[in-house]
Amino acid sequence: MAQEGRYISVILPLRLEWEPCYRLPEGMEVRPGDRVRVLFAHREYTAVVEKTGIRPQTAPEKIQDILGTENRIPPVLPEEIRLWRAVSDYYLCSVGEVYKAAYPSLRRDQEEAGARQRERMERSLAALRLKMEKARREDTRERYRLETEALEARLSGTLTEVQRPDMDLTPAQEQAAEQIRTAFRSGKTVLLDGVTGSGKTEIYLQLASETLRKGRNVLYLVPEIALSRQLETRVGKVFPDVRIFHSGESAARRQETAERIRQGKGYIVLGTRSALLLPHNGLGLIIVDEEHDLSYKQDSPAPRYHARETAVMLGLIQGAHVLLGIATPSLESLYNAEKGRFTRVNLKERYHQGAEVAVEIVDTVAERRKRGMTGSLSRKLLSRIGSNLESGGQTLVLRARKAYAPMVQCTECGHVIKCPHCNVSLSLHRNPDRLICHYCGHTEPFVPSCPKCGMPLQPLGTGIQKVEEELRALFPSARIESLDSDTPDAQEADIIERFARREIDILVGTQIITKGFDFAHLHLVAVLQADSLLGVQDFRADEKAFQLLEQFRGRSGRRDEPGTLVIQTRNPDHPVFARLQGLQTTNILEERRLFGYPPFTRIIQLVLRDPYEKRVSFMAGELSRALRSRLDGGPAVIGPYAPAVDRVADRHIRHIRIMLPRDKMLLERKKAIAATVISFEKERKYAGFIAIDVDPA
Repeated sequence: MAQEGRYISVILPLRLEWEPCYRLPEGMEVRPGDRVRVLFAHREYTAVVEKTGIRPQTAPEKIQDILGTENRIPPVLPEEIRLWRAVSDYYLCSVGEVYKAAYPSLRRDQEEAGARQRERMERSLAALRLKMEKARREDTRERYRLETEALEARLSGTLTEVQRPDMDLTPAQEQAAEQIRTAFRSGKTVLLDGVTGSGKTEIYLQLASETLRKGRNVLYLVPEIALSRQLETRVGKVFPDVRIFHSGESAARRQETAERIRQGKGYIVLGTRSALLLPHNGLGLIIVDEEHDLSYKQDSPAPRYHARETAVMLGLIQGAHVLLGIATPSLESLYNAEKGRFTRVNLKERYHQGAEVAVEIVDTVAERRKRGMTGSLSRKLLSRIGSNLESGGQTLVLRARKAYAPMVQCTECGHVIKCPHCNVSLSLHRNPDRLICHYCGHTEPFVPSCPKCGMPLQPLGTGIQKVEEELRALFPSARIESLDSDTPDAQEADIIERFARREIDILVGTQIITKGFDFAHLHLVAVLQADSLLGVQDFRADEKAFQLLEQFRGRSGRRDEPGTLVIQTRNPDHPVFARLQGLQTTNILEERRLFGYPPFTRIIQLVLRDPYEKRVSFMAGELSRALRSRLDGGPAVIGPYAPAVDRVADRHIRHIRIMLPRDKMLLERKKAIAATVISFEKERKYAGFIAIDVDPA
C-alpha cells in the first residue's frame, strides 16, 4: 500500500466539526463504512471509516494508528452516511452527533451480540444440512428440511407472503390513491389531506402492498408508541411479518429489526421517528402519518431533527416515494404544496357515511354564574356523558394537565411549593401522595402543612387524576381509567386494548388520547379547560390548538353513529373554536405571510444553559452581539430573553431567536450562524452550553 494510502478519515460519535485522520497498520485494508477502534482524547471509540487513501493535513508523526477493526459488526451503508450528512447540514449539527443518535452504545453492543448469534445460526444451518444428507428415513429428512428452510428464512430475512389488504376502497379512496400514484410517477412528495375518518390508513396499506410486491421496502412512521401498538394489529393482518421499532421495544428486538432492514429483503417497518435512522436498504415508500404532530420533532439532544423533513431527505437518497398524511396539515406542508414542492391530494369523504361530529361549546364562566358546574365538569357535559353511557357509547375526556393538581399553595401566606432545581411549581400526584416536577423529575413526599407558616396547603387547578376522581363519584357504576405520558408502557397498552374491547366506559387523558386511535364505539369526546391549549406565548399556538382539537374531534363518530365534541372554555368566542364550527374562515397561512412568520421565514433558535445565571445572561448578550455583527443587519436577531420556564435541572436558560428570510442567502446565513457559534465557543471557552435548534417546534 502506498504511504498516502495508509491514511483514513473517520466519523466519531462526538460533536466534532472535522473528521479525524488515522493511520492503518501495514497490510490492513478497510473500506468506507467499516467500523474501526481508535483512541481520541485518551478514550477508545468505535468510529466509522469515512474516506480511505486521503492525504493527511497533519505531520505523519502526529497521526495515530487505529487500534483495530470491528469485523464482527456490519459496515455502515453509504446511504446511511449520506443521510447523516444531509441531517447535519440542515440542522447545523455535526455528523458525529447524527452517528451517535443512529448507533447509540447499547445498539453497538447488541450488534456484536447479534453477530455472534448469526454465527451460531450459520453453524446450526451447516449441521442441519449435513444431518439431512445423512438421514436414512424420509420423515427424518423432511423434518430436517423444514428446520433448514425455517433457519434459512431467518438468516436471509425473506418477508413472508404479502397478503392483499382485506378491504375494498371506496370510489373516493380509489380516486385519491390513483392521484397519489400519478404524483409518485412524477417524483413528487404527496400530502394526503384527508378528513378524520376518511380511511387514510386503508390507502397506506394498499400502497404499501403494491410497493412490497414490486420488491421494494416500506417505512411507516407514527408519532407515538401508543399509536403504533394499536396499528400493529391492523397492519399485521395484511403484513404478518411487520417489524416494530421504537423505544418501547426490547434492545434485542430492535437489533433484530435493524439486521433485517440492513439485508433489505422485503420488509415493512412500523415505528416512531428514530426508525428513520435505521440502515435502510431498497426503500420504496415512506409514510408519515399525522405529519403535523409535535412528537416528530426531536428537542434534545442533537440532532434536533423533524421526522417530516428527514423523511423527505431519506426518500431522495433511497429513491423512495414519500407520503405525508393528515387531517389538519401543517402550514409548512401547505406552503410546500402551494410552491409546487408537494402534490396535495384531498380526501374529504368519510369512510363510514355517518353524520359529521357536532361541536358544542360550553361557556364555563356563564355556567358557574347559574351554578351549572359540578367541580370541573359542566352539567351539560355530565348530561351528555350520562346519555352516552345509557346508549352503550364510550367517552374520552381530555385535560391537558397530568397529576391531581398542577400546584399546591398555602391557604394563609400564599406560599407555592416549587421545584428546588427548576423555576416551576411542583404538581401533586395521588396514590401515593407526592409532589413531582414535570421538568426534571424531582420527587418529594407531600406534607400537607406549609413549610413557611405551618398552615394547610391547598391543591390548586385540576389534573387528570382529579377529573378521574370526580367522574368516579358522579358515575359510580361506570368503568373509568386515566392515561398520560407517565403511564408505564405495559399498562398503557393494556388500557388502550381494554378501551378498544369496550371494557372501559370513560377514559381521561392528556394529549396522548388525541392521536389517531380508531375506536368503533366512541361517540363522545370532551375537552376540559380548553383555554390552557390557547394561552401559550407562541405564534403557532392557534395552529397547534386547532390541529389538536380537530384530531380529537375525529376520534368520535368513526362508524355510522354520529359523534359529539364538547369543549369547556372561559373564552367561547375564540377564533379557534369558531373555525372548528365552520364559522370562521380566516386564512392562517395568509396571516403568517403578512407578519413574516414561518413558513415564509425560517427560525433558528439558540438555547444557552448554564448553572450560573449571571454568566448565561452575559454570554447570551455577547453571542447576540456577535451574531448581529456577522449577519450585518440582514436577519432579525431577537433577544437574548428568558423563556417562561427559565431554570430547569439547575441550569439557567436564555434564548436567542433568528428570523431568516427564505431567499437565496438562506443557506449561506445558516452556515454563518453555525460558524459564529463555533468560533464564539472556542474564543470564550464556552463549549457545551449552546444548542442550535433549527425550525423549533
